[in-house]
Amino acid sequence: MAPRLKTVYEEEIRPKLFAEGEYGNLMAVPRLVKVSVNMGVGGASQDIKELDGAIDELTVITGQKPVVRRARKSIAAFKLREGMPIGCSVTLRGAKMYEFLDRLIMITLPRVRDFRGVPRRSFDGRGNYTLGLQDQLIFLEVDYTKADRTRGMNVTICTSADNDDDARALLEAIGMPFRRDQ
Repeated sequence: MAPRLKTVYEEEIRPKLFAEGEYGNLMAVPRLVKVSVNMGVGGASQDIKELDGAIDELTVITGQKPVVRRARKSIAAFKLREGMPIGCSVTLRGAKMYEFLDRLIMITLPRVRDFRGVPRRSFDGRGNYTLGLQDQLIFLEVDYTKADRTRGMNVTICTSADNDDDARALLEAIGMPFRRDQ
């Protein structure tokens, strides 16, 4: 069974964007390529168990086992040596990507206290959007009684759009709750 968001994109959003935009054909309409979820764990250099907790929570949130990220170079001020684990990341594509985005937009973001929307300026100039979350406990999948501490994460949504305006139109059509004041 196809994810709900993918079906909505193919049947409603893509034809709507094609009619509104100046695209040569239907395949030129921007689409979602991948979603990367990164969780940095600075304390992992002192206590490796912090990284284990982050891996477990990211696995539950995304439904996919994360890859451990290691330091590329040594930094003495941070007591960091090359090769030490410092975080974990997941790259979602296909059905898992659509399911994760659907849960993020429809369920998770509205649960944030005093939520006024996500910033409009977080595009990188090439059609990719990055969203920073300060707490993993906003996801329903995470059991807050088992979480030892709060961890932030970055969610990067990569699109096939060439510029920020096309990517913004795509994300607005999908239902991304952008702030009104910006």
